[in-house]
Amino acid sequence: MGIIRSSFSLIAGTVCGIYIAQNYNVPNINKLIQNALFKAKDVEEKYRKPPKPGDRL
Repeated sequence: MGIIRSSFSLIAGTVCGIYIAQNYNVPNINKLIQNALFKAKDVEEKYRKPPKPGDRL
């Protein structure tokens, strides 16, 4: 009885997550994160200070 009682929330969360993913339009989190990282990198490159003429890379 202990293992069923301790893992009930995990099982219930998994079942609810499967139901929600199948029946509702849930956004792809991985795609959103990749898009945000790409935009952050683009902004960082756009506003980076130019290197000084004597500096090495």
